Amino acid sequence: MSQDYRENVQTLIRYLGGAGNIISVTNCMTRLRVVVKDASAADEEKLKAQEDVMGLVHDRENYIEIVVGPGKCRKYADLCHEMGLASGTEEAFESVETGGSDKNGKSDREHTDRKSFKEEMRKGQKESRLKSGLKMIGDIFVPLIPGIITAGLCAGFASLIAQAVPDYNDKKVWSLIWQLLTVLNLSFMSYLTAWAGYRAAEKFGATPILGGMLGMITTLDGINQISLLLGLYNEESPLDSILRAGKGGVLAVIIGVFLLSKVEKKIRSLMPESVDIIFTPLLTLLICVIPYILIVMPLLGYVSGGIVWVFSKLCMSENLLVRIIAGYISTALFLPLVAAGMHHGLVALYSVQLQELGYVTLYPALAMAGAGQVGTAIALWLKAKKVGNQKLCTVISGALPAGFLGIGEPLIYGVTLPLGKPFITAGLGAGFGGALVMAFEVASTTWGPSGLLGAFVMTAGPRGAVASVLIYLAGLVVAYICSFIITVVTIDKQELAPENAESMKKGAGTSKSGNRILPETDERQKLNAESTEPRKSSGAAKMISVGEKPPTSQNTMLSGDYPSVRHGDPIFMESSGEVLEYTITDPAGIHARPAGNLKKIADSYDCDLTVFVHGKKASAGSVIALMNLGAKEGDKLVVTAKGRDAAAAIRDVEAFMRRSL
Repeated sequence: MSQDYRENVQTLIRYLGGAGNIISVTNCMTRLRVVVKDASAADEEKLKAQEDVMGLVHDRENYIEIVVGPGKCRKYADLCHEMGLASGTEEAFESVETGGSDKNGKSDREHTDRKSFKEEMRKGQKESRLKSGLKMIGDIFVPLIPGIITAGLCAGFASLIAQAVPDYNDKKVWSLIWQLLTVLNLSFMSYLTAWAGYRAAEKFGATPILGGMLGMITTLDGINQISLLLGLYNEESPLDSILRAGKGGVLAVIIGVFLLSKVEKKIRSLMPESVDIIFTPLLTLLICVIPYILIVMPLLGYVSGGIVWVFSKLCMSENLLVRIIAGYISTALFLPLVAAGMHHGLVALYSVQLQELGYVTLYPALAMAGAGQVGTAIALWLKAKKVGNQKLCTVISGALPAGFLGIGEPLIYGVTLPLGKPFITAGLGAGFGGALVMAFEVASTTWGPSGLLGAFVMTAGPRGAVASVLIYLAGLVVAYICSFIITVVTIDKQELAPENAESMKKGAGTSKSGNRILPETDERQKLNAESTEPRKSSGAAKMISVGEKPPTSQNTMLSGDYPSVRHGDPIFMESSGEVLEYTITDPAGIHARPAGNLKKIADSYDCDLTVFVHGKKASAGSVIALMNLGAKEGDKLVVTAKGRDAAAAIRDVEAFMRRSL
C-alpha cells in the first residue's frame, strides 16, 4: 500500500472534521462510506477538490459517500481502520442519532438543543425512509459482491469452455479446469442464503453466526420433511407447495434475521451475564425458527415468486416488442436511479433471480447505461476540443478508459451529471443497447462487472454462451453509437465553452432527488481515470420403469454413474430408480430458462436427478452444469432419478419437457 494513499487518507480525514468527528468508515465497490457526528464540520469543497476524489454524495444526514473508484476505495477504508477508525456498523447510525462526544469530551452539538437536533434528524430519516431501506438492502450485499462476481465469472468461463471445447470432458486438462470453475461457483451459490443471513445479522446488530444459521436452514431438505408432516407439501407439484426448501430465498432471510435481531436483543437484556453466551443464542433460535419457517418463508415465497413472474413477463416475454420496450425504458431510467441512490434496491431483485433461476435477466440491459456514458463522453470531448475547453477534455480523457471497462463513476460525477443535459442524452442512447440485449434475452451469471469486462458473465442466454457474449458486445456498440449521435444532435458546442460549461456545472449542483452531487473545481485537473407457458408439445419422451427392458435386441445395463450412456443408446435399469428418455424439439436446446426449471424440479424432490447426453452428465440441481451439456434440438436426453421421490420427480420432468423442451 503506497505512502501516497496514506497521505491522501490523512488529508480526507482532516477535511472530514478530524478523526474525532468520524464515527465509522466502510466501503462499497467504488465509494468510501463515512458516518460523521457533525456533517457541518466537514469541508466538502476541499474534499471534492482532492485529486483522487471523483465526486461526493451527501443524501443522508451525517452520512457522506466519497467516490474514489474500485479497488482504491477498499485500500482507503483499510488505511482508515489502521489509523484507528471503526468499520461501518449499524451501531454507528445509532450513535449519531443518540448523540455522543468527541475525543475532547465536547458535545456533538454544544450549540444546538439536543432535542431539536434529534427531531430534525428523525424528520430527515422519515423523508428518506424508502431510500434508506433500499440502501440498507444494498449494504447487506456489499461485502458479498466479491464472491458474487467471482462465482459468476467462474460460471461464465465454464460455460464458454463447454461450448468452445465440446469434448472437454474427454480432455483431462480442460475437464479439470471446468470442474474447478464449477466448484468455485457452487461454493458461493449453494450457500447464498447463509452468506446473506450472516451479513444481515451484522447489519441489524444480531449475532452473525445466528443469522447465517437461519439462512442455511432455508435451503435444507428438512424443510420439505416439516412441510410434509404439516400437510403443506404438494407431492404432485412441489413447486406449488405452501412451504418447501428455499421458499422465500434471500428476501425471507433478510426479514427473518431482522426479527431475530429484535428477539436476541430483548432476550439479552433480560438474561444474566453469567449464562448469556449459552442460553441467549439457543432461546433466540428456538423462538424465531418456528414463525420463520411457517410464516416468513411462505409469505416471502409468494413475494419472490411474484418478482420473478413480473420480470419473466417483461424481460423474458414471448412477445419481442414487450422485451424491446422493457429493455429501453429500464436502461434509460437506470442512470437517474443511480444519481438518486435508488439503485441499491435492485440488488434484491438480482439476488432473487439468481437464486430462483440461476441467472439474472435485468442486469445485462442495465449494464448498457455505462456504455451510454462512454458514447456521450466521446461526443463531448470532440465538441469541447473545438471550443478550447481543455479542462473538460482532460477530465474526459482520464475517465474514458475506466468507462470502457465498466467503471462509470468518473464519467457520471466528473462529466455528465455536473453538465446536466449530457446525463440525459447518455441514458436515452443507452436505452437502445438495453433494448437489443433484452430483445435477444441475454442473461448473466452474476452482477457487478459491466462494460467490456462484463462480457465474461453474459453467458446465460438461450442462444448459447458465445452468442450471448457477442450480442452483449453488440449492445455496447449500439449504446456507444446512439448516445454519441443523440449528444451530437442535441448539445451545441458553444454550451461547452469554458465559461458556459462552468455555469452549467454550478446549476447542476443538486439532483432532483435532493442528493448533493458536487461538481468539478479548478484545483482538480484529472480523474482516475421464462416464461413457463407451453411452447410445444411434440417432444418424444419414453418412461422406463424399474426392471423394464426397452424394445430392442441390444440392452445396455446402466449402474452407478451411468458413464456409458451415448446418443441413441437403449436404457435398462436393474437398480432402484427411474429413467426417462426424451428427444429435444426446442431449437434452442437446454439454455438458461429450461435449465432453471429443471433445477426447480430437482430442488423440490428427495432424490438425485441426473441428465445424460453424448456421454456427458450433469446434476439437474445445477443450472450451469445443465447448460454446459450443450444439448441441442434432436439430441436424446437420458434422465435418471434415484431416491424416495424418484417416480414423482421423473413424472414432473417428463411433463415439463413435453411442454417446454
